[in-house]
Amino acid sequence: MPMTVIDAAERPAFRASAPKLDWMHALRALRRLLNDKEDTGQVFEIMRALNGTSTAKAYHRLLTTAQGGRIAYERPEFARRLMDDAWLDSLPEGSVGAAYRSFIRSENISAEGLIDVSRQNADHVDEPHPYAWMGRRTRDVHDIWHILSGYHRDGLGEACLVAFSYAQTKGLGWALIAIGAANRARGAQAHPYVRAIWQGYQRGKAAKWLLGQDYERLMAEPLEAARHRLNITPATIYDAIPPEARA
Repeated sequence: MPMTVIDAAERPAFRASAPKLDWMHALRALRRLLNDKEDTGQVFEIMRALNGTSTAKAYHRLLTTAQGGRIAYERPEFARRLMDDAWLDSLPEGSVGAAYRSFIRSENISAEGLIDVSRQNADHVDEPHPYAWMGRRTRDVHDIWHILSGYHRDGLGEACLVAFSYAQTKGLGWALIAIGAANRARGAQAHPYVRAIWQGYQRGKAAKWLLGQDYERLMAEPLEAARHRLNITPATIYDAIPPEARA
């Protein structure tokens, strides 16, 4: 059977191989992020510069798990669920989804807003490629990890969550942000900020692999039961620091 030759112009733009690490770009983005934690676009700049390999590895790891193989086959775009107010409102009180619903509405944030930021200066976010899909999946569950971990959106909470996320994903972008935040906090003696960030890493390492979860089912699960099942331990050091001191 003759081989079909695909013209270069017809080939998809997305590259299957992981991109090279771009440390200089990541460090510049980190400086901007540390100066303004609300500049979420810099997080995606760092991830694109450093996390390509970890995203590909996460996809292949997903294939090795029983329900992960099904999820990878179906490739659901979970953001669509997160933008469905009727679905969110249907989730029972006390569930992971109810906590998420309260979280995004009280913080005035949305999955759609995060998607819009992720598309800035990016060409391949929405490509129909397994690695691009895995990147979207990781993006879309970020705020659910806030709920599961118990970390809020203050400066320290975000720093602890990126350390937690590095342990879960092995993405160098998460590690860079966590180290940058810890270095920024080293001079502060009033509270154990660095210990809180380190505990975030330890909690993420001890927890079950969250990217392999079925999130539609997880959202209906009682929050404390989900934390217990996933071995997500309490954030004792973070919780002991007064909210007004976590910025």
